[in-house]
Amino acid sequence: MSGRARLALCAWAATLMTSCALLPLVDPATWILQAALLLAAQSGVGAAARRVPLARPLTVAAQALVTLMLLTLVFARQQALAGLIPGPQAFQRFAELLRQGGDDIARYAIPAPLESDGIRLMLVGGVLVIGLLVDTLAVTFRSAAPAGLPLLALYSVAAGLSEGGTDWLWFLVAAAGYLMLLLAEGRDRLSQWGRVFGGAPRGPGPERSGGAVAPVRTGRRIGAFALGIALVVPLALPTMNGGLLDSAGTGVGSGTGGGGTISAVNPLVSLRDSLNVDENRQVLSLETDSADLSNLYLRIVSLDDFDGTTWKPSKRHITAVPDDAFPTPVGLGPGVKREEIRTTVSAADWYAQDWLPMPYPPSGVRVPGNWRYEPVGMTLVGDHGQNTRGLSYQVRSLNVLPTAEHLAAAPQPPAALKREYTALPDSLPDVVSRTARDVTAGAANPYEQAVKLQEYFALNGGFEYDTQVKVGSGSQAIARFLRDKQGFCVHFSFAMAAMARSLGIPARVAVGFAPGSPQADGSVSVGLRDAHAWPEVYFEGVGWTRFEPTPTRGSTPSYTVTDTPGNSVPDPALPSRNAQTEPSTAPSASESCTAELKKVEGCASESAAAVPVSGGSGPKWYAVLAWVLGGLVVLLVPLAPMLWRLRARSVRLGAHGRSEADAAPHTLAVWQELTDTAWDLGILPQESQTPRRAAARIVRLGHLEPDAAAAVHRVADAVEQVLYAPRPRLTAGLTEDVHQASAGLRAGVGRRTRSRALFAPRSAVRVAWALSARWTAVKRRAAAARPTLRKASGQQG
Repeated sequence: MSGRARLALCAWAATLMTSCALLPLVDPATWILQAALLLAAQSGVGAAARRVPLARPLTVAAQALVTLMLLTLVFARQQALAGLIPGPQAFQRFAELLRQGGDDIARYAIPAPLESDGIRLMLVGGVLVIGLLVDTLAVTFRSAAPAGLPLLALYSVAAGLSEGGTDWLWFLVAAAGYLMLLLAEGRDRLSQWGRVFGGAPRGPGPERSGGAVAPVRTGRRIGAFALGIALVVPLALPTMNGGLLDSAGTGVGSGTGGGGTISAVNPLVSLRDSLNVDENRQVLSLETDSADLSNLYLRIVSLDDFDGTTWKPSKRHITAVPDDAFPTPVGLGPGVKREEIRTTVSAADWYAQDWLPMPYPPSGVRVPGNWRYEPVGMTLVGDHGQNTRGLSYQVRSLNVLPTAEHLAAAPQPPAALKREYTALPDSLPDVVSRTARDVTAGAANPYEQAVKLQEYFALNGGFEYDTQVKVGSGSQAIARFLRDKQGFCVHFSFAMAAMARSLGIPARVAVGFAPGSPQADGSVSVGLRDAHAWPEVYFEGVGWTRFEPTPTRGSTPSYTVTDTPGNSVPDPALPSRNAQTEPSTAPSASESCTAELKKVEGCASESAAAVPVSGGSGPKWYAVLAWVLGGLVVLLVPLAPMLWRLRARSVRLGAHGRSEADAAPHTLAVWQELTDTAWDLGILPQESQTPRRAAARIVRLGHLEPDAAAAVHRVADAVEQVLYAPRPRLTAGLTEDVHQASAGLRAGVGRRTRSRALFAPRSAVRVAWALSARWTAVKRRAAAARPTLRKASGQQG
């Protein structure tokens, strides 16, 4: 393969490897296969144009034209002439798809559905544009370093949109592709200077002779070292704290408190930090007509997906905010008393929250800015960077007033809803379900079970509210909490929701703010320490119903207080350590949803799912590593013969020493490369022939032109010289002769033969021969080392 062809292949691979950073953004990721094929066609056109050769601008123009025709074939075939040539209608189709893609990006979050042709056009078309820029810079204009700019732009877009779980992996893949491109260009440049730099031979024999040019080997080491530094150094740098409920001073942003944007790094840690702040800064100010402030919880988002490590929001659909009234909450029947309250909420100018805090369930909202509605959780999420900073909005909400009788008589929930909201991972310790059964023994229905769970945590279980407890992670976190009986609102709500699910009761966790403090002017002040997390339990006919298991926090719902013995309002004197004024919550601030079509309640369009609530959520690093390695194995096994052949060619034709001792290894390696190339193209080697007769046979069967035939004979003469001369000497230009002869051999065969020689080279059987020879040698050495046992002859001496 010529230097420029190798460079074009590396440019294609670097673009494709960097494009992998876009994989988490769309589900499924099959678009990458289509992009790879179209990118290969684009690179192939460039290689053909350079081989003609065309002028550089004409080469770029040819690639751009073919790229446009390929996009037309895939996305606007019906509007094009002969399905391939774009016209005005095809360009209108492209514009329509791009508009649709822009709307879908605003409508959906990560990962967006691939069914959207607009998003698919933006992905595939974007990759092709980046690929054209990289190929133009690195191959056509032979300047690989600036090609890193479009690659960086592509990676930056992907990294900026992704949720960050495996960004390090995509950075590693993209950086490896760029380094590979730089090394290919460096090798190509060095090859044009001639054999100026020498390196020590890699070992005796033709298979080990030669090698990469010394500067190329040094470049590999430098690249690997730089890549390692880029991955390791960030781990040693100071990290930024922040979270859903953090003040701006500890969030991610500039300054020390006035203008930072809140984002989630570890919400559970930020929750504990909020509970321990010295200053209870005001987050929200409320004006409401509600007569009962004890029920005025402000809900931000619900966490209904439990993976065994933490709770997090499901990835759901979103839609436009309803102009008038919101639909009736799921499960709320006509026989339950309710009243509508109106609340005006004003957010502090430092509090930038992506989700809109509202009383639950909302029945209408008037809010300025760009907001989207998630109908299952009945929440609003900011769109295009919209947040609550300095925002004032009005919310109409329902104060649902069920009775204990309503809840006790609730029928079974729908099967689909129960199946979703009672799901528990297999990794959850058995002690959780066992404790839930012990605590609720004797309960007659799910309502009594939920009340007993609440009382266990808030009254008679011996639990203490302690804000200094470290945030746990992993499947054993709930088990440790049940054992140590110390924690804050996150521990209590998470544990009760998990235990309720183990009993077959639909449950989830809500996060937001507990009721604030009334002020002299009639308003209600909600501070950082009012942040809170609480469980919600579903009852058919009533809907999602709040419970309060955290001792001395919030307010106990009236419908959970009965006249039966053992039920009472939590005693404020219950032991509680380091409890400041009020609780805090756990979800993250810069959260975005993702598209999923499998949720219940008939969502109509896509949503943004919030970032996981705990740093331990998502797949473990070793699981990601195992999948990556498995994918690499699946990819590399079919390509192993080609990769081995490319490596063998590089070693045989690479650098060599300049002394007479180096003449024989280098010359024999070059000869073997020539005969293997002929073998791959259909000319089987005959080891019994002399080099001269073998060369004549290659020339005859390969139908070589005079120049290529002369190159073959020069290599054969050099082989005879090192085999038979008393003092072998180096022959200059053998590598170029092999390249010339190989080009002549490829020109004499068809495309099918050339493809087979590239992807399934016959000479790769040498690997099997080498392994067999080594195995035989190992057995021979083992047999020689084994002591010889002689059979007694029966004769005595």
